[in-house]
Amino acid sequence: MRKLAWIFGMVWMGLWACDPKDDPTPKSPEQGVKKAIVDTMREWYFWNGRIPTTIDLNNFSSNEELLDGIIFKPLDRFSYLTTQEAFNNSFVGRNAGHGFGFAFTADERLYVSFVFNESPAGKDGWKRGWEITQINGKPIAEYKTASGGYDFKLGGPDPGISNSFTFRLPDGTTTTRTNIKAEYQSNSVLDQRIFEAGGKKVGYWAYQSFRATAGLNPIRSSEVQSSMEFFQSQGIQELIIDLRYNGGGSVDVCTQISNYLIQTANSGRLMYTNKLNDLKSASNASVNFSKIGNLNLTRVIFITSRSSASASELVINNLTPYMQVVIVGDNTFGKPVGSFPLSRYSRTLLDNNVELVPITFATANAQGKAEYFDGFPADFRVGDSPQFPWGDPRDLRLAAALQYIQTGNVSGRMADTYYKPKWEIIDAFKGLQQEFPAF
Repeated sequence: MRKLAWIFGMVWMGLWACDPKDDPTPKSPEQGVKKAIVDTMREWYFWNGRIPTTIDLNNFSSNEELLDGIIFKPLDRFSYLTTQEAFNNSFVGRNAGHGFGFAFTADERLYVSFVFNESPAGKDGWKRGWEITQINGKPIAEYKTASGGYDFKLGGPDPGISNSFTFRLPDGTTTTRTNIKAEYQSNSVLDQRIFEAGGKKVGYWAYQSFRATAGLNPIRSSEVQSSMEFFQSQGIQELIIDLRYNGGGSVDVCTQISNYLIQTANSGRLMYTNKLNDLKSASNASVNFSKIGNLNLTRVIFITSRSSASASELVINNLTPYMQVVIVGDNTFGKPVGSFPLSRYSRTLLDNNVELVPITFATANAQGKAEYFDGFPADFRVGDSPQFPWGDPRDLRLAAALQYIQTGNVSGRMADTYYKPKWEIIDAFKGLQQEFPAF
């Protein structure tokens, strides 16, 4: 039988039973759900020993407030509640919204950072590198808050919500587009191409989310397979994986990617182990590499940011014991723990359409590295440059990665372009926890 394990919004398969328990009759439906949340957390939560012994459910006005009140802080920034439908949709990338991300440059100019192909924005032809100068007729500066962030007031993800955007295009012209939010299927691969650098053929892969393809069994991504087969056919000798906007995703897809990247000589060796709480220690498990394809890489260069999290960090951690890993950009977020949905273990949660997704396990690589809550440090800190299209050699982080392949170093001038963003492109750990929920 299968189990679901969740790292930042996607599913990992395994071996736990899935019959929900019958909960005692509650005093009220609302109190019953709260009691079910507490009981299920005591059984499955990774830090269950840190849950308060006595909890007065009357002190919490909502399920979300209750969960926030009992999780282990400050390490747990990740546990959340959603609905079963929202959880299942995010597993295969079904979203609703405009379908784009955005990022600021150091001088606080706002740019489209990525666009999903089949989203309303994608169908309207939006591209990375378009500067957003106005939203709904107001200059970007007018949306700045007292705290120094920005609130663009674009509304929720519901289909039908309309917003207008004025862009300055790379050729200097301007255009205003009205865009209506709708449901769409998001893509994970934002760009893939081949470069020549240092006398080598270099693959470049911009990957936005470790997202499974609906209907495939075992769980995996057809996009990943297609990309890796493309790089194999091109005979690449180096690979740059761009995870700067990747908040995580499916552990199964992370495993799939790791198996493409590992050398044949290391197939069969330990990839990672996962550990649950003491009540569930019998379900602790190890996963070994099983080589896919014929890529033969001795190193991988990752482009990352403070928004590169979870499965993004897991693939880095998986490979580090077996090959050279170079990180360009910024330190990663720091999420060495994962989750899976728990409504299947509680009749009350199941019947009330409450999906509880708390931290339930931690992972460690073959060297035992398991605690990187501060993230993986960048070898070369280089700022983002969303004003340039995907694959443009003027993109600072891509240019730094290519320079490293050519020279074995990154120049001081390029490294000096690093800056601390005043505002994250998207707060990836709020809402429904979908990785970089597009607007």
